[in-house]
Amino acid sequence: MRVSEASLTGESEAVFKDPATLGGDVPLGDRLNMVFKGTAVVQGRGLAVVTGTAMETEVGAIAGMLERTESEPTPLQKEIAGVSKLLGITVIVIAIVVMVTIVLVNEVSSLADLVTVLLLGVSLAVAAVPEGLPAILSVVLAIGVQRMARRNAVVKDLHSVETLGSASVIASDKTGTLTRNEMTIGRIVTASGQIELTGTGYRPEGQVLQGNHEASDPIVLQEASMVLAGGSFANNAQLTEHGGEWQIQGDPTEAAFLVAARKLVGVTERVGEHERQGEVPFTSERKLMSALARHKEFGELTLVTKGAPDVLLGRCTRMQVGTDIIPLDGTLRRKALADVEALSAQAFRTLAVAYRRYGEQDRHEAEVIDEADENALVYLGVAGIIDPPRAEAAVAVAEARRAGIRVVMITGDHPVTAARIASDLGISQPGEKAVTGARLDELDDAGLRAVAGSASVYARVSPHNKLQIIDAMQAQGNVVAMTGDGVNDAPALKSADIGIAMGITGTEVTKEASKMILGDDNFATIVSAVRQGRVIFDNIEKFLRYLLSSNMGEVFTVFLGVVFAGTLGLAGAGGEAVALPLLATQILWINLVTDSGPALAMGFDPEIDDVMSRPPRKITDRVLGRRMWLGILAVGLVMGIASLLTIDIFLPGGLVDGSDSLDVARTAGFTTLVLAQLFNAFNSRSDTTSAFHRLFVNKWLWGAAVLAVALQLAVVELPLLQQAFGTASLDAAHWAVCIGMASAVLWFDELRKLLYRSIRKNQPTAAPRG
Repeated sequence: MRVSEASLTGESEAVFKDPATLGGDVPLGDRLNMVFKGTAVVQGRGLAVVTGTAMETEVGAIAGMLERTESEPTPLQKEIAGVSKLLGITVIVIAIVVMVTIVLVNEVSSLADLVTVLLLGVSLAVAAVPEGLPAILSVVLAIGVQRMARRNAVVKDLHSVETLGSASVIASDKTGTLTRNEMTIGRIVTASGQIELTGTGYRPEGQVLQGNHEASDPIVLQEASMVLAGGSFANNAQLTEHGGEWQIQGDPTEAAFLVAARKLVGVTERVGEHERQGEVPFTSERKLMSALARHKEFGELTLVTKGAPDVLLGRCTRMQVGTDIIPLDGTLRRKALADVEALSAQAFRTLAVAYRRYGEQDRHEAEVIDEADENALVYLGVAGIIDPPRAEAAVAVAEARRAGIRVVMITGDHPVTAARIASDLGISQPGEKAVTGARLDELDDAGLRAVAGSASVYARVSPHNKLQIIDAMQAQGNVVAMTGDGVNDAPALKSADIGIAMGITGTEVTKEASKMILGDDNFATIVSAVRQGRVIFDNIEKFLRYLLSSNMGEVFTVFLGVVFAGTLGLAGAGGEAVALPLLATQILWINLVTDSGPALAMGFDPEIDDVMSRPPRKITDRVLGRRMWLGILAVGLVMGIASLLTIDIFLPGGLVDGSDSLDVARTAGFTTLVLAQLFNAFNSRSDTTSAFHRLFVNKWLWGAAVLAVALQLAVVELPLLQQAFGTASLDAAHWAVCIGMASAVLWFDELRKLLYRSIRKNQPTAAPRG
């Protein structure tokens, strides 16, 4: 009896069951005398004694772990909560300080002036708080979800989009994610040599090679053709093409022979010359399967047998060498077994093929063949079968490594197979062995953390082991993305920072426990999603940098305008007791026009810096770190100074003696601040790269900027809006000065970035942030 336990253990091949007693503490995948709830019998029958039901089963144990496992808030959720608290406190302090300063500097005493100051303080508080942040953040994350969905990565939770970008470890299953889950014959070894078949999956395309060249030895090709013809005839699988896609029905291992047969000329036609007369089905005791072939034209009867090489060799007495059949002596038998061991060491599953022709004297009817006929066979050779790595997976692993992300394989498959695939993909070093679940069970917490920090391949692991590995990695400060498809993966998926379920082969339990679903079950899609996650986080940083620096520009303009009112000529200007650089309505207008539109447009910004050339963010890294705060304050200060100097240029008195009214000067300062914030929108697209790099790639940002300029023109020039916002018309000279002064923000930030890039040339190990 064979049982498919993939959903429980991750083992890609169906497992043969044996009632023999097992000793010791045996890993789940090796409990051959047990059958488990939720697995499927694919061959044979048997009688079992029920030892547990419901929560006492292995599936029940997984359900218990799943219930006890709690999901943690994402790094972004934790960060935004901290930022919100910080901004709330900061805004209250700023508003109080500004209002107190205005009262003290201007010696405010009347109730009307106090109300004016209070309104300004409230307006400034409203302006300083990026109240659109939650909505913009949700929209930006939703845009990211949409982009990922187009790339076969369906994110269930918005905040998980950013978490992917912070991932420092990707713990991936093997079968179907790193490999194609399509068994493929890669080698055929016969008496005269061996050939290699290229191509992967069920599409019958590929080359036949000897060494690094096209196979040309006619004897080896003939022997290999006989192996494939025999394996294709003693076969119950089917290979069909539908709309350009090749599909199989039946055992994937048997289907591999049908695919390989089409890669050698004449093999399929040779098989088609025979018809089946009978069969001896495969059993776990014999480990063999035979079919009786009758030649359609000549009527010859041939018994074709395939199965485990060691068992089949015991039934063979002769060997095929070219067109000759020679006795299978001890030397040839040892060589054949050595060939099998060599293939097994390379993680190939092996199936050998043999045959026996019936003469006239022992010809009989098909229905009488049985196990007794599987003797005195002629050995043809052995096929090496493997579930090949995805070609794109190796590229994706290399890209992940370039991005500073550690890739780990966690599988229920055989340790040798896991180590071979991991080595081929560049996940582990050649010769590195897989850590088994049995070894993990022997370790204490310290030993487990040590292994989790160094091992790249885990095999024959239980659901509990997977949860242990994930928890140990997280305890080391890693942000872990974990893939899975079976019920056994669900607890670890829920515990991981981002659990990724397989959309094609995944069970409903894993999809429910996960935060993201892969539509194509492809590891390369995960790395693509990580790139998109980093782009999204960059965009979040962009609009935070933009919003906060622009808001600080408003704060500095008002605060410094009040403190230095006498120096700037504001004190007593226009006969006002409290001469302010900006009116409360103007502050609210700036908040309305320049905040939401450009910030939202940044959510559509494509990748500006190479996001995969830097290591992942650490858990301890803050979105608003010291360097970012310094940049925000510096840009805000430049905005405030530029706006106030513009007022001073046009206002009588002050540093520069102007000749315009307070309304005109204030309108010019107001306009300069609006334009400076629009320049700042382009600055904020990267903290290190020039604003002129890929300047025109974001049409939404340009649209938002043009709309903001049009609205500012309206509020300055239309009489109705002039009355509402206390503005006055500006002539061309005024506008030219406003644009020139506002551009100071652009040139200041360009100089800062240039200096930063120059310094970084001497510090190549530092990680760019942009």
